[in-house]
Amino acid sequence: MQDIQDPEPFLVGGEWRTSPAVLDVTDPYLGCTVASVCLAGRQDCNDAIQAAQSGFMQMRDLPAYRRSEWLVAMADYLEEHADEATDIIISEAGKPRRSATGEVTRSIDVLRISAEESRRIGGEILPLDWTQGGDGRTGYLYRVPLGIILGITPFNFPLNLACHKLGPALAAGNACILKPASKTPLSSLFLGKAALAAGIPPKAISVLPCLPETAEVMVRDPRISMVSFTGSPEVGWHLQAVARTPRVGLELGGNAAVIVHEDADLTYAAARIVQGAFSYSGQTCISVQRVLIHHAVYEEMRRLICERTASLVTGDPSAPETDVGPMVSEFAAITAEKKIREAIKAGAICCTGGIREGAVLHPTVLEHTNPTMDVNAAELFAPGLTLTPYQTWAEAIEMAAKTPYGLQAGIFTNDITRIHQAARGIPVGGLIVNDIPTFRMDHMPYGGTKRSGFGREGPRSAIREMTEERLVVINQQNRC
Repeated sequence: MQDIQDPEPFLVGGEWRTSPAVLDVTDPYLGCTVASVCLAGRQDCNDAIQAAQSGFMQMRDLPAYRRSEWLVAMADYLEEHADEATDIIISEAGKPRRSATGEVTRSIDVLRISAEESRRIGGEILPLDWTQGGDGRTGYLYRVPLGIILGITPFNFPLNLACHKLGPALAAGNACILKPASKTPLSSLFLGKAALAAGIPPKAISVLPCLPETAEVMVRDPRISMVSFTGSPEVGWHLQAVARTPRVGLELGGNAAVIVHEDADLTYAAARIVQGAFSYSGQTCISVQRVLIHHAVYEEMRRLICERTASLVTGDPSAPETDVGPMVSEFAAITAEKKIREAIKAGAICCTGGIREGAVLHPTVLEHTNPTMDVNAAELFAPGLTLTPYQTWAEAIEMAAKTPYGLQAGIFTNDITRIHQAARGIPVGGLIVNDIPTFRMDHMPYGGTKRSGFGREGPRSAIREMTEERLVVINQQNRC
């Protein structure tokens, strides 16, 4: 990274620009400024959209193999600079080193998968002579790129989620404008460097750290073909309401549930639940938050989960042994701590954790909560989970489903009938069987229902979202 006295420029259609407006990037653990970034203004955003219009004309006419080669080159660049990318994520997001390293690896995978999928954007031949009047006519269904994709990304996966916007957009032949989270703009700027180094047409890529009101101007711009947003439900639904384009993909929050039935492998389930609840301090949309346990194995599961939770190492995210580092800010940690304290005041019991040191909130396990408490009803987005016993499988499904969110859920059982009952009864985008809802492979369809948004990510699914179907009918009988 550059010296903090020399603010990082932003990228407008391949041109690096500076501005007098500067944003400081703070290390969540140390609390110090690690870099500063120039903020794009409204004119810069307008210039980026104009450049993207030209960039799109270039991208849509390119052969698939060329787009694929560029995305592979981007992946190669990230691989060659993996240590630098990891350090950026640690410093701006406070992500523990193991998790940051994993994010870089996943980002490389997303670009390589996008490169593969760019060659697989197929179509369909549709015979039209099924009925009278269709003689000699054949329909061809093509998928064509939309135009300009505006990708708005959150702080928690600053590199990987930017790749989930940029990779499919370019693979499909679109231009892309990235608006990174204000707390973590460095990763997206690094990705912009990778795109240019790979040979992506410069006008097809812009990276614009900017104020929320400036980003909203872009969302309202009719030249934007699609808005792909990942972040909080409040912001996401607002942007969907004000967008000029009807194509708005929303990947929003959740309060993911896990059901553990009596026939589960309890040791394995406990290990996975603890990992899914406390990785990156629970700051994941599909972090484990509500654990529903069959009454016959409740005490044993409670012991296993609490023991594993208490053994986690908290502290400096740069240390290789750290399991749980800071939250993205001390304010975020204070907010989560307040919700935990309110639950305890209302009758919940803290089994382990509940301690805050600056931005570090120790992994916390609560029991004797009720569904109306914020630790259950809202998205905690922090290192905390609740344990609740249930009597019957039907009751567990009802409890898991009783939420305004619907991103992913996990169940641990070996009974196929129970699995099918859960699949029908829990309205989520993804049901993960014998594992946690935090499980995600980057090429699988990913998205939610209800307040968790709509649309699907994963390169193949995102390419479908970022293209549209076009029908061409050819009349092979030109004579009357």
